[in-house]
Amino acid sequence: MDIHFKPIEKKNLLQIISLLQQLNTETPKNLLEKRVLEMGDYQNYECVGAFDGEELIGICGLWYSVRHYIGKSVEPDHVIISNNYRNKNIGTQFFNWIYEYTKSKGCEAIELNTYSGNRKSHKFYYNEGFEIYAFHFLKVLRDDKKFY
Repeated sequence: MDIHFKPIEKKNLLQIISLLQQLNTETPKNLLEKRVLEMGDYQNYECVGAFDGEELIGICGLWYSVRHYIGKSVEPDHVIISNNYRNKNIGTQFFNWIYEYTKSKGCEAIELNTYSGNRKSHKFYYNEGFEIYAFHFLKVLRDDKKFY
């Protein structure tokens, strides 16, 4: 294995769709593609990847902001490691890279959300030193009131 980490160029963002579909099983592919392209247009969003050689095996979106209570922070989003590469310590390596990468951009803290039913991710984040600071609430404004 030749595991390495690097930012994904905005022109290549659609290459993350197959991994996103592992997490977003209810969201239609065309809607995922539309959203990813729109996300790439935001200046405070960046996507980074874990690669085995040239193969994309993991992704993590990074949302940058400044918060009055913690300063410049980054929010990892849609963190996914390909099923074939799980339980090989790649998540820990990826986050170690993310810590250093975002610190080099001036980030003072990392905040994240994880689905409440994703217990494996909870264990991972606890082991990484994350603590529960708040709850994330969501209200769907679309007429169908569905989450997708």
